[in-house]
Amino acid sequence: MPFVRGNRMRGLLMATAAVSLISVGACGSLPFTGKNKVRAPGDNAAAIGVNGYLWRAALDTLAFMPLQSADPYGGVIVTDWYANPEKPDERFKCTVYILDARLRADGLNVAVFKQNRDASGNWVDAPTASQTETDIENSILTRARQLRLSNIRG
Repeated sequence: MPFVRGNRMRGLLMATAAVSLISVGACGSLPFTGKNKVRAPGDNAAAIGVNGYLWRAALDTLAFMPLQSADPYGGVIVTDWYANPEKPDERFKCTVYILDARLRADGLNVAVFKQNRDASGNWVDAPTASQTETDIENSILTRARQLRLSNIRG
C-alpha cells in the first residue's frame, strides 16, 4: 500500500498541470473582428473603439476636472472629485459613457455625482439637479459637432 499515496499525488500533480496549461492557453487574445473601431478623420493615432469626436469633445469639456481614468476602447471617462474654489464645501465627479461609434445624441450618457461636506467635515452624497447631466451632454455634443465641422473644412 505505500505506492497508493504516490499514485494519488502523481495524479493530482498531472491534473494541476493540465488545468494550468488550459488556463495559460486561454490567455491568448481573440482575433479582432473590426466591430466598432472608428478613427477620427485626420487622426493619425491608433483607432479607438468609440466615436473620436465624442471622445475628444468629452475630454475637452471636462478638462477642468482631474481625470481619474479614461478607456478609449470601452468609451468610459471617469473624473476625480472636483471642488470649485468658490464653493469648497461641495464637490462633483463625472462619468461619461460613449455608447456608439457614430456621432449621435443617444450615443452619449453622463452621470454626475455630488457630495457636500457636513458639520463634522465628512463628505455626504447629495442629489444633483437633473438638468446638470443634460447640460454636460449638450456641451459635449456641441463641441463634438464643432470638431467635426472644423475637420471637414480643413
